[in-house]
Amino acid sequence: MTTNAAARPTALPEAAGKPSLTQGLVRLIRAKPVTASDLEAAALFMLDAIANILAGRNSEPGQILLAWSAEKTRSNAEPDPGQVAFLMGALCHILETDDLHRESVVHPGCVVVPAAFALARHRRAGGRALLEAVLQGFEATTRVGMAVGPAHYRIWHNTATCGPYGSAMAGAALLGLGDAQAVDALGNAGSQSAGLWQFLETGAMTKHLHAGHAAEAGLKAAELAAFGFSGPPHILEGEKGFFRAACPDADPDAVLRAPDAPWQLVRTSIKPWPSCRHTHPAIDAAEELRVRIAGREIASVEVDTYQAALDVCDRPVATSDYEAKFSLQHAVAAALTLPQVDFAAFGPAARDACAALALRVAIAANEPYRSAYPAAWGAEVRVRLADGTALSVARSNAKGDPEAPLSPGEMIAKARMLLAHGGISDPDRIVEGVLGLASGGALPELPGL
Repeated sequence: MTTNAAARPTALPEAAGKPSLTQGLVRLIRAKPVTASDLEAAALFMLDAIANILAGRNSEPGQILLAWSAEKTRSNAEPDPGQVAFLMGALCHILETDDLHRESVVHPGCVVVPAAFALARHRRAGGRALLEAVLQGFEATTRVGMAVGPAHYRIWHNTATCGPYGSAMAGAALLGLGDAQAVDALGNAGSQSAGLWQFLETGAMTKHLHAGHAAEAGLKAAELAAFGFSGPPHILEGEKGFFRAACPDADPDAVLRAPDAPWQLVRTSIKPWPSCRHTHPAIDAAEELRVRIAGREIASVEVDTYQAALDVCDRPVATSDYEAKFSLQHAVAAALTLPQVDFAAFGPAARDACAALALRVAIAANEPYRSAYPAAWGAEVRVRLADGTALSVARSNAKGDPEAPLSPGEMIAKARMLLAHGGISDPDRIVEGVLGLASGGALPELPGL
């Protein structure tokens, strides 16, 4: 790859005033030590994302994306890493089983892993370099996400708007960019931030586009920075920057807060159920209640949770699989009555079976869950049975959160389930190949991409 490295300095110049937030962010991230356990954690999160990518092919939007990609790559030339990152990012975000960082409300894996994997494969990078890029990408996107404020999330999809910073940072690591070039990459990535929640009204496929675009946009910004293409260093806090444009209650200090904290990747949650993460604390509570109810008739259900869960998932009637994944009412009804909450729990038969009970699920934003969010995503489910018995179960955090993490074995089992859903005949090759990156293994080949 030919670059114009001389066009930009490799180190950040010492400005007369305070460094920009992106300058500080680059320095913070690159100063963090990487341990063997950090690399192992990054490999597990990469496995989760890749399993989601391969499983996402087995869906209507997945088939559309694959057909689109095939149309664009009919020659024998190696596909552009940006196009590969777009495809992988979009596929990763389809089944609603990808990871989530609570404090930022960002799904980092569906943006960072596709960008890092596509570029690492293109450049024949080693496993450690790839995993370090993933750690840096998670750190950038989640730190920006923690700063945008709750008002941003009511209109903007944080994964889409904050994701480009993560893919740019991962790309900068793999391309060996100096600090000044990395700031250029983040500046131009942030100028491509976009992604609105309007798709929820009709259940459109736009959310998958968000993840794909975020992965591609940041990667493109990093590649251009390698050629000396400059970007705005004050893209976050500037008078015409990201926070001013789209974040009315931004907390800029959050970008650089607690620099010595563990990598944000290890603060990221893994989703055990294939639905919006806002439904998970209630699903967790309802599954415990199902055992206690033991088939008795349910008269009514009440759910207390936080406001963002209502903003995104207040949907008493779900008319499609996708709407059901964003329906607290359906998710709770399914968890209370079905043997397990899996992909089938959101399908037509399950929606029909749960429809009557879903209409009797009343949801509200109440304490302590309202004020605990976004640091904690909790819920309480209260059930009154036809015989008058009252039962309740509360969750301060959902299963898969750092406070209630899935074990490595559970994460691998989840990946195997997703790989089976994606029709992978030899899941062990994928699992062992991805986990082997932590000890210097080569990147595995991914079928069907």
